[in-house]
Amino acid sequence: MIQLLKMAFRDLGRNKRRSLLSALAVSAGMSLLLLMASVVEGEMRGAMQNTIKLQSGHLQIRALTYNENKTSLKWQDLVENPQGMIEQLKSIPQIVSATPRLIASGIISLGDHSRGVQVIGIDPDSTANDPFRAGVVAGNFIQPDDREGILIGKPLAEKFNLQVGEKISLLVNKSEGNVDEQLFFVRGIFSTNTTGYDENTVFMPLAKAQNFTGAGNHATLIFIMLQNQEQAEAVSAALHSSNFQIVSWRKINELIVQTEEFANAYMVVLYLIVLGITATVVTNTLVMAVFERTREIGILAAIGMKGRRIMAQFLVEGGLLATGGVIGGLIFGGLMTAYFARYGFYIGDMGLTGFLLEDNIYAHLTLDDTISLTITTYVITLVAALYPALLAARMEPVEALHGK
Repeated sequence: MIQLLKMAFRDLGRNKRRSLLSALAVSAGMSLLLLMASVVEGEMRGAMQNTIKLQSGHLQIRALTYNENKTSLKWQDLVENPQGMIEQLKSIPQIVSATPRLIASGIISLGDHSRGVQVIGIDPDSTANDPFRAGVVAGNFIQPDDREGILIGKPLAEKFNLQVGEKISLLVNKSEGNVDEQLFFVRGIFSTNTTGYDENTVFMPLAKAQNFTGAGNHATLIFIMLQNQEQAEAVSAALHSSNFQIVSWRKINELIVQTEEFANAYMVVLYLIVLGITATVVTNTLVMAVFERTREIGILAAIGMKGRRIMAQFLVEGGLLATGGVIGGLIFGGLMTAYFARYGFYIGDMGLTGFLLEDNIYAHLTLDDTISLTITTYVITLVAALYPALLAARMEPVEALHGK
C-alpha cells in the first residue's frame, strides 16, 4: 500500500496544475454543498423557531369548536376562564410559561389610509411575550391596566408614518357579530425582524381586548412554551381532555414540517447534480492520465503487474484527489458557512403564507449534514475514478506498448 501511495503521489505530480485543478473542483463542489445544506437548514430552522416563539408556541389549548381557518369570537369557540386553567398548568414542571391570547380581526385607519390587521390581546407580564418586549424599538411595552394604548409593528408604523404617542383608529369585530371602533394611543413600536408578522399585528392588554370585543372572561387559546420542544407530545398526552383541543407545534406548523421534508428531498437532487459535475472533472483528469501513460502501463503489465494492481493504482490516485478535495471543501465550506451564520442573507419580506421568516436567513450547519456530505463526496469521487482505473486495467500489454 505504501508503494502504491508513493507511485500515486509521483504520478499526480507529473501534471501538478491538472491535479490541483481537479482537487479544487472537488473542494468547490463540497464547499457549495455545505453552504447549500446550511442555508436550507438555517431557513427551515429559523422559520420553525420564529413561528413557535411568535405565533404557535409548543402547545395550544383551544375550544373543541375552534377553527383555525377563521377568527371567531363566539363564546362557544373560546376558552372560558383561561386564568383558572393557567393556575392548574403551573404544577407541570415541563411548562415554562402559559398565557392566554385573544385574537380578533381588525382594521386600523388614519386619514384616508386603512389596513386589515390581527389584533391580539396578551398578558403583558407573561414571559411568553418577551420576544415582543425585547423587540420594542420606540416607546414602551404595553401595561396590563392600559385601556387606551396599543403596540404596533415597525413596518406598520412606517406605512402610516406613526410615531409613539400619536392616535390611530382601530375597528374590530365583536363576539355579537357587530363591530366597534375606538381611538388608541401608540404606546410603543416593536420589531421581531419578521416583516410579514410585524406589519399585520397589533397588541393590546388582554383585559382591554376582552372588553373591546365583548369576549368577556374568554380567550382564543392558551399559548404554552415548554423547556424543550420535544416534550410537546408527552405533555399533550398528560393534558388530554375531552373538553378542549390540545395541539402541538408539529400539528400547528404542519406546512413547515412538510415543506422541510420536501426541501430535503429536493436538495438531494441538487447535491447529486453538483457532485456529478465534480466527478466528471475527476474522471476526465484520470482518463487523460491513462492515455498519457499507455506505454508505461503496457510495460508494467508486460513485467507481470496484475490488472487489479494497475486498477488499484488509479483508484489510489482518485482517493488522493478526493482526500485533498474533501479537506479543502471542509475548510472553505466551513469558512463560508461561518460567515453567513454570523451575518446571514438578507431576503426581506418573502410574503410566504404560513411561514414567519426573518428578514435575514442565517446559515446553520449540522454535524449530520457535514458527515453525510463528506462521505458522499468522497465516495462519488472514488466512483468517478473507477472508469479510468478499469480502462487502464483492461489494456492489452502488446497494444499498450505500441501506444495504441
